[in-house]
Amino acid sequence: MGAMQVVATVLAAAVTAVAVWLVIRAVRTMFAVVRLGQPDPERFDRKLRRTRTMLVETLGHTRMLKWTWVGAAHWLVMVAFIVLSSLVLEAYFEVVTPRGELPIVGHWAAFGLFTEAVSLLGIVGILYLISVRLRNRPGADPARRSRFVGSTMWQGYFVEWVIVLVLVCGMLIRGFKAANGDLPWPVWAAPVSHALGDLLPASEAAVSLVALVKIGISMTWAIVIALNVTMGVAWHRFAAFPNIFFKRSARAATPALGALRPMMSGGKPLDFEQADPEQDQFGVAQVEQFTWKGLLDFTTCTECGRCQSQCPAWNTGKPLSPKLIVLSLRDHAYAKAPYLLAGEDKSGVPAAAVAEAERPLVGAAAVGGVIDPDALWSCTTCGACVEQCPVDIEHVDHIVDMRRYQVLIESNFPAEAGVMLRNLENKGNPWGAPPNTREDWTKGLDFEVPRVGAVSPDATPDFEYLFWVGCAGAFEDRAKKTTRAVATLLHEAGVRFAILGEGETCTGDPARRIGNEFVYQMLAQQNVEAINAAFAGRETKKIVATCAHCFNTLGNEYGQLGGDYEVVHHTQLLAHLVGTGKLTPIKPVDGGVTYHDPCYLGRHNRVFEPPRHLLEAIGWAGGAGTAGPGMVEMPRFAERSFCCGAGGARMWMEERIGKRINTERVEEALATGARTVAAACPFCLTMLSDGVTSKKSTGEAADEVEVVDVATVLLRAVKPDA
Repeated sequence: MGAMQVVATVLAAAVTAVAVWLVIRAVRTMFAVVRLGQPDPERFDRKLRRTRTMLVETLGHTRMLKWTWVGAAHWLVMVAFIVLSSLVLEAYFEVVTPRGELPIVGHWAAFGLFTEAVSLLGIVGILYLISVRLRNRPGADPARRSRFVGSTMWQGYFVEWVIVLVLVCGMLIRGFKAANGDLPWPVWAAPVSHALGDLLPASEAAVSLVALVKIGISMTWAIVIALNVTMGVAWHRFAAFPNIFFKRSARAATPALGALRPMMSGGKPLDFEQADPEQDQFGVAQVEQFTWKGLLDFTTCTECGRCQSQCPAWNTGKPLSPKLIVLSLRDHAYAKAPYLLAGEDKSGVPAAAVAEAERPLVGAAAVGGVIDPDALWSCTTCGACVEQCPVDIEHVDHIVDMRRYQVLIESNFPAEAGVMLRNLENKGNPWGAPPNTREDWTKGLDFEVPRVGAVSPDATPDFEYLFWVGCAGAFEDRAKKTTRAVATLLHEAGVRFAILGEGETCTGDPARRIGNEFVYQMLAQQNVEAINAAFAGRETKKIVATCAHCFNTLGNEYGQLGGDYEVVHHTQLLAHLVGTGKLTPIKPVDGGVTYHDPCYLGRHNRVFEPPRHLLEAIGWAGGAGTAGPGMVEMPRFAERSFCCGAGGARMWMEERIGKRINTERVEEALATGARTVAAACPFCLTMLSDGVTSKKSTGEAADEVEVVDVATVLLRAVKPDA
C-alpha cells in the first residue's frame, strides 16, 4: 500500500464514519416521528400477500410504468442504484489497492457484464430523468402548471447528479484498471471499460483517487439526506418499501380507493352511541392524530408531482395540490416533533418547535394554518392522486379525516353545504324533496314497477335485483330519464326487479365525503335495515344502482355496518343483457360518441369496459371525430379520466376559485367532435349537461350536442320509438 492509498483509506474511513453516524441518527428520528401516529392494526394482516405486492410494485414498477418512458427510465435508475451499493462497497477495496475487487464475485465475467450494462443504462436513464425535470420545471411552459411546483428542486437535481457522478466514477475506475492491465474481465464482458482503457493513461494512483472521489460523493449524499430528514426525493428509496407493504389493500392492483376508512379513535372504528368528544378522536385536528401509516405516507412522498398533475382542482387554478397537502403535513410533523417527543417537560424544546405546535392544522395563512381551508374544501375525492402515486400515499383518506374534525367539532365548512346536510337529516335526500315523491318517476311507464313492502296482494314481489334508484334518480329531472330508461330496459329484458320506493333514503355519500360521519351512519344504518328486510330469507342479495356514488357506498362501505350485498352498476348489468342477447340494439345512433368515466365507477371501482362495450355494441352512423361505428376517447380516459367536479360533496358547494372543473371536462369532450357525450352517473350527467348548456349559450357548442346516460343511448337503440 503506497502513501496515496494510505491517505485515501484514512479519508474514506473518516467520511464514512461521519455519514453512518448521521444516517443512524436520522433514521431514529424518522422512526420516532412515525411512531407518534395513532394505532392502525389492520395494516398487519396477510403478510405474505403484502410482501408479494411490495415486490411486484417495487421491482416490477407496476405503478411507475403507467408513465411508460419515465417509468422505464426510473426502473433502470432503481436497478443502477441497487448495483451502486455493491460498486461503492468495491471502491473501499480500490482505495486500499488499485487491484482491489469484491470478494468471490469481483472477478466473474458475468458480474462484469451485468454491472457494465447496468451502469451504462443507468447513466442513460438518469440523464433522461434530468431532462424530464428540466423540461417540466416551474415556469418552463407558461401555458400549464408544472407538476414540480412546490417541489424542492435543488434536492431533485442533487440526487440525480450524484447518481450520474457515481456511475461515471465507476466507469472511470474500470477504464484506469483496463489501462493498467488489471481489469479482470474480457473485452466481451466489459467492452466500454476496455475502450476507456485504450484512451486513459496507465496510473495505479488514479484508481485509488477516483475510488476516493466516488466514496466521497456517495457519503456526501448520505450526509446531506441525513441532515434533511424531509428530503423525500432521496428517502423514498428506503421508505417506499414499508409504505407499499402497509398499503390499505394487500392486493397489488388495488390503490386506497373505493371505501373510505371508517372514522377511527384509538385504532378502532368510532361508535357514535358511546363516543365522548372529550375522550375520543373525532377526525384529525393535530398532525399526531393521523395514524402512523399517515405519518409514513408523508415521510415517503417523492415530490414527483404525479398526483398534482392529475388533480382536477389543481388543473383548474384552485389552491389544492395533493402533493403540497402531503408536503405541508410532512414538514409540519417533523418541525413539531421535538415538542411532541419532549414528554411532560417542555423547557428544553426549541422555540421554533413550540411555535410549530401552536399552529392550527387547518387555517388561513393569517393565523398560521398548515392547510388552507380553500385547499381542503376544493377536493372532489376523485382519487386521481391516489391512482397515480407510485408509493401508495392515501391522500383522500387524510383529506377526509381533516374534514371530519372541521365539520363535527368546529362546524367549519362552506355555508352552502349546510343546506345539503340539513336536507339529509330532515328529508333523507340532499335536494330536500318530499320523501313521498320518490316514486313519481314511475308515472307514465307502460308497466308496473314492483315495490318491496307495497300494500298489495303480493306485498313481497318476486325479484332478482333490488333496483336502487338513488336521490338523483328519484328527484332530479335529468337523472329521472336515466332511471326510467334503466327500468324500461330491465323490463324489456325480462329481469325481475323491485324498488324500495319511500323506504329508500340517501346512501349518505355526500355526508361522508364532506366529513359528517354522524349523518352518514344515521342514513346508512336506516338503509341497511330496509335492505336487509327486503332481502329477508333470500340467499342472494343483488342490487343494481345507476348512481356511481350509490354503487360505491352500497358495495364498498355498507359492509362496515353489516350490509354485505352483491352490487352491480347498471352499465354492467345492461352490458351482460346485451352480451347474452336479451337486449338487441337495432338502430345505430347518429353522430359520434365520447364516454366520460365517472370517478366513482372507474377509478374507485375499476369498471371501465362495460359502458364501452355497450356503446360499441350500439353502433354509430359516423360523425365528426369518429372513424365510423364505435366511439372516440377523450385524451384523459379510464383511470386517468378527468373529474366532472361533483364528488366529495362538491355538487352542493359553490365553485368560486379558478376555472370550473366541469367546463374543463366539457371542453375536452367537445374537442373530440362527438355529438353525444355519454355518462354513467347522475352527478356527471348534471355537471356535464350544465357545462354543455353554458357552451351553447356562447356559441362554443353546436345545438345538437347532448349529454345523456349510457342507458338512454341504449334505450334509443333497442326501442327507437320509446
